[in-house]
Amino acid sequence: MERQDISRIAHRDHPIAAPLSDEAVRELLERLLRGRSDGRLLDLGCGEAPWLLRALAAHPALRAVGVDPDPAALRTALHTAQRLGVARRIGLHHRDAREFTTAEPFDAVLCVGATRALGGPGPALAAIGPLLAPGGAVLLGAPYRTGEPSQQARESFGAELTDLADLTDLADLAGTVAAVRAAGWLPVAAHTSTRAELDAYAWARTGSLADWALDQPPGPDREAALRAADAHREQWLAGHRDGFGFVALVLRRNPA
Repeated sequence: MERQDISRIAHRDHPIAAPLSDEAVRELLERLLRGRSDGRLLDLGCGEAPWLLRALAAHPALRAVGVDPDPAALRTALHTAQRLGVARRIGLHHRDAREFTTAEPFDAVLCVGATRALGGPGPALAAIGPLLAPGGAVLLGAPYRTGEPSQQARESFGAELTDLADLTDLADLAGTVAAVRAAGWLPVAAHTSTRAELDAYAWARTGSLADWALDQPPGPDREAALRAADAHREQWLAGHRDGFGFVALVLRRNPA
């Protein structure tokens, strides 16, 4: 089973591929789109595009573009957009977020879950900058370290599930914000995931994989899903639960 397949199954029972509640997602989108709800919204690493689809459903004048390397996720996003009646206002691009360019800048940009793939907060913002119109805003979602990682956490953070690879080099929350400031951006709003949000996300991922696997006939895919669920559950309970957090920052350029 491909890593993207495992990730897609793992996220099927959680509304967003990040440790954020429905209310947090709603509030963050509203803050990001304040004064921009009739403009253009970009999501780098959109997956099945839940952020974009929610935004389009809430703002009839908004247009959106999603970029992701997983064609199956984009197909699901298109089907959902058609079902919601917003397909004419969304464009979906099958490519690496690092390769995306545009002739018409966006009023707002989402990068939640793809920060690590872009090299961390600073490099991610450097890539986003040319895509953003003057006065625009960015919603950046990033993991951070809350304590000294255990030896088990140092060895692996369940890359099969999270697509985040090794997280043991992460900064803490203060360091993460400092990196954003050093890149020339100012936080204008933020949400730090609660223990309940982090737990709900972890249990949803492992539970979704186990539930899916138990409905499959014996074979390699079933075994791969069960192994991934077991590995992440053990890693989460043995050290990751107390070692990592997640922050979503609404950012604007610092003109200074």
